[in-house]
Amino acid sequence: MKRTSFEERGSKDWAEFEDILQQIESPRGQPTSDPERLPGLFRQACSDLSLAEHRVYGKSLTERLNSLVIRGYNLIYKPSKPVTEGILTFLGQTFPRAVRAHAHLFWLNMLLFWGGFLAMVISVQFDPIWVQSVLGQEQMQAMDMTWGNRSPTEAVRDEFESNFVMFCLYVYNNISIDFMTFAGGILFCLGTIFFSVFNGVHLGAATGYVHHACRPDTFYSFVAGHSSFELMALVISGTAGMLLGLSILKPGRRTRRQALVDAGRGSLPLILGAASMTFVAACIEGFWSAQPLEPIIKYSVGVFFWVVLIVYLVFAGRGGNPNPQDEH
Repeated sequence: MKRTSFEERGSKDWAEFEDILQQIESPRGQPTSDPERLPGLFRQACSDLSLAEHRVYGKSLTERLNSLVIRGYNLIYKPSKPVTEGILTFLGQTFPRAVRAHAHLFWLNMLLFWGGFLAMVISVQFDPIWVQSVLGQEQMQAMDMTWGNRSPTEAVRDEFESNFVMFCLYVYNNISIDFMTFAGGILFCLGTIFFSVFNGVHLGAATGYVHHACRPDTFYSFVAGHSSFELMALVISGTAGMLLGLSILKPGRRTRRQALVDAGRGSLPLILGAASMTFVAACIEGFWSAQPLEPIIKYSVGVFFWVVLIVYLVFAGRGGNPNPQDEH
């Protein structure tokens, strides 16, 4: 085969290969071509380079093919980022951008959760029967023991015996709630709506009962430190769950299966971030919240965490080169 025929046969693939390389290497945007063709085009370029060198088709052609092969190799076989760098990128950019990208669902879940919460807190001022119907006699007695005359430090220590046992229980319990809220979204969003409202109502009932029959100072000094991470993680889990449900309800031009797969990928940063926040909340709850410190210290720490978390979700990951799907 003559060089001209060889170039005519391969020029289209080489041009496409180079175009994909340029788009991936560019610091702006994502490839408009199909990046899944990159491995096949790379193998073809390697084969063409070998033939060009064997048949001595000239220095200019072999140098062009050699450059394409080197660039393709560096992209395909480049070393992965260190684990710590990947975690920092996720927490510093990917997760907060994903929350902001789905702000409409985030605020909807905020309304569902806090609406139920405030409704129960207010209702106890008019008729405690609503709180009693939600908590039940057994749970109210348990709350009397925990938030009554004894300090939460004494009550919690009697029940769990050690900080580590408390931490393990809180991780299991809270992440289970987050996962149920997330997974419930697959039932056309109904499961997520139920768990968001139910958790708001239940926590609101507990808070209302503390004001009605217990010591609010012991309760608030205990929950102040971890409340921001725990409650916001619940709301973000609901956001991820609604993404799943909406993909089934409104798949667009995609099949429902493909829409669900795409929604699963899109919700993954949200549920992983929520799980991370819940883990942090469990650490605080297990090793800090029951410590015998002055309430003012615990309130100050709690306010500090709320401010830090809000600033983080609003501003983290802005600038740079965000994924086009991350923010609207």
